[in-house]
Amino acid sequence: MKLRRKHAVLFLVIAAWNVVTYATFTRNLAAAHARGEDRPTGYWVAHTVLIVVNLVVAAVLARLGYRAWRAADASEHAGDRPPVRLDS
Repeated sequence: MKLRRKHAVLFLVIAAWNVVTYATFTRNLAAAHARGEDRPTGYWVAHTVLIVVNLVVAAVLARLGYRAWRAADASEHAGDRPPVRLDS
């Protein structure tokens, strides 16, 4: 797939959005736990897994966005060559 600067921006924005929203969710979940909310253990485990998975997704998207950004820079500085392919 040929990734351009607009793709890099999209990946980075989605990654940032995931971090912001799940950081807020983490803070709210921790506050609920600190207040002693009576919830089953599965509730805490499921939400913790959800947070971890979404932060991992954010890290993957951020890495992909960063690599696409760098590839776009390389293709812009190379003149009229086609965009760099990121297959690996």
